[in-house]
Amino acid sequence: MKMLEKLIDIVVKAGSEILDVYGTTFEVKTKSDESPLTEADLRAHRIIVNGLADIDSTIPVISEESDVPSFNVRKRWRRYWLVDPLDGTREFVNRNGEFTVNIALIEANEPTFGIVGAPVRGDLYIGDVKKCEAFRIVGSSREPITTRKLGKDGITVVTSRSHGGERLETFLESLVPVFGRVDRTAMGSSLKLCLLAEGLADFYPRLGPTSEWDIAAAQAVLQAAGGSVLQWDGSPLIYNSKASLLNPDFMAVGDSSLNWPKLLKPKSVN
Repeated sequence: MKMLEKLIDIVVKAGSEILDVYGTTFEVKTKSDESPLTEADLRAHRIIVNGLADIDSTIPVISEESDVPSFNVRKRWRRYWLVDPLDGTREFVNRNGEFTVNIALIEANEPTFGIVGAPVRGDLYIGDVKKCEAFRIVGSSREPITTRKLGKDGITVVTSRSHGGERLETFLESLVPVFGRVDRTAMGSSLKLCLLAEGLADFYPRLGPTSEWDIAAAQAVLQAAGGSVLQWDGSPLIYNSKASLLNPDFMAVGDSSLNWPKLLKPKSVN
């Protein structure tokens, strides 16, 4: 079995474990960072970590649901798996279906491959950055996906279903004079970046904390489809470059041909 087929199998099996819990009355615990944790997170974690070890036990794995090695250890890694077994646990708890299974391969501090599974929808998003190939698997159908160019009739902004706040609202209001019309699409988990990868939205501003495992797989899908994930000064997000795995504020864009920092420069995000 080829590696891609093995990875797809791992994500499908993890999704099946999640759905088994989804159909029950499950307990919700609270982790030290105040984020929720369920049995589904842990079951998916075990499936993924064991599956990746079977593929190649020499490649390290960082998962949201495992202890993260110290920076002194992992800063020497040139290649490792970065996993979020269940991204969107709040959406899982709220039973709206907008949660995902995420596996990314990080090489030289950048995501080069990602697979995102949406268990309720039965979809898989896959991106190979080196090959510039992104596609969506729906059932037995494999469909290439690409981002879209920003049009002249406004912008579609993806926002989080669970995170927002006054700072984001102020920023979104400031976009109206720039783009003329600002449409919003609310979505949970890493599916926000997948919407951009499919060409169904243009822009996702994230003004608030996320961890590297939250977006790595979907970032690979988006970049393989033609988009970008940038810090607000236009520089790329860098992975595993510091002790903390928290991301700075960032923007995900579909049309990477535009100079987004210059376009948004008059608009403060502070």
